[in-house]
Amino acid sequence: MAHFRYRGRDETGTLVDGVVEAVNESAAADMLMRRAIIPLNLNEVVPGREFNWRGLLARRLPLSELLMFTRQMLSLTRSGIPLLQALAGLVESQRHPLMASTLKDIVEQLTAGRPLSAALNQHPLVFTPLYVAMVHVGENTGRLDQAFERLSEHLEQEQDTKRRIQSAMRYPLLVLGFIAVAVAVLNILVIPKFAQMFAKFGAELPLPTRILIATSEFFVSWWPLLLLALVGGVIGIKVWLTTESGRLSWDGWKLRLPIVGSIISRASLGRFARSLSMMMRGGVPVNQSLSLVADAVDNRFMHDRIIGMRRGIEAGDTISRTASGAELFTPLVLQMISVGEETGRIDELLDDVAAFYEREVDYELKGLTAKIEPILLTLVAGMVLVLALGVYLPMWDMFNAVQGR
Repeated sequence: MAHFRYRGRDETGTLVDGVVEAVNESAAADMLMRRAIIPLNLNEVVPGREFNWRGLLARRLPLSELLMFTRQMLSLTRSGIPLLQALAGLVESQRHPLMASTLKDIVEQLTAGRPLSAALNQHPLVFTPLYVAMVHVGENTGRLDQAFERLSEHLEQEQDTKRRIQSAMRYPLLVLGFIAVAVAVLNILVIPKFAQMFAKFGAELPLPTRILIATSEFFVSWWPLLLLALVGGVIGIKVWLTTESGRLSWDGWKLRLPIVGSIISRASLGRFARSLSMMMRGGVPVNQSLSLVADAVDNRFMHDRIIGMRRGIEAGDTISRTASGAELFTPLVLQMISVGEETGRIDELLDDVAAFYEREVDYELKGLTAKIEPILLTLVAGMVLVLALGVYLPMWDMFNAVQGR
């Protein structure tokens, strides 16, 4: 659970401050109100960060496993089975070790008297803040089955989007992988054989051939160092991405990529709209919804813009004006948000916004292969041209020399 530092006034009007432990900011405010304290300031206490090498290797639970668990919880809560009994029964049926160990711990925490949302919040590699918040709302309203139903629909949509993106990127990544393997084989095995053959003739070699031979000799002589540099570079990038500035720079750069940047941006905005609609339909306040949805977007650049929207709303601004100031949405989407706000159907219009972005992503993905293919063909053709010039030019020179004798 998170810790929140507060300043407020008690029932006598005295200024008080301190720290409370709660699932989220809204729960902390509710706890203070029950203590007859009116909060004036409420900020999450961020503990000092220590670099965790294990965090580099830690992996989140696959989305398919989380979706299966959510569907199971939906069926069990709808059938009226007690929560502790339902979770205890699910422990033995889990195939993924992380999910099995997580459910065991959750059962222990529930047995000790903790609420389900607080137990879920202890496992950030399995449950996102948005997931925990929806369960928390379901607990407080007595509609836990509806919370799992909305989460199930949300996760299904997210899984479908990820599958389409992975399917579209599979072919380009395979081609790039084969190109990398071909370059390594040519430089380490093939070109040295030609270099030995050319050395026997003692003739002056053309520039493309000398470049190929020099590149091959570099690969053969320094491949252990190159491999070490590659591993070190990967680790260095992972460490850099754990920093705030590194994550912000990387996420902003991803959105500006020439071909896939627009796809990433629209997919993230679709996730934002779908998540915000789900939170608002579940009864979560707008400012708290934006804080949770900002984490669900999984992009630090967009996260900061969405947090800016939350600050604007807390200052008394409207959702449509703060959305316009965030400079993330197209004019058409801003108009849809404005209409939804005016008619009181903002959750329905946000669903329409999400569907709009999802259609755009689907259209972009269908044309992604057609956009990338010319680049890959140009790259392969350039490699073949350099290799052909480097290998066959000296052979032609030697053939012409033999013919002239």
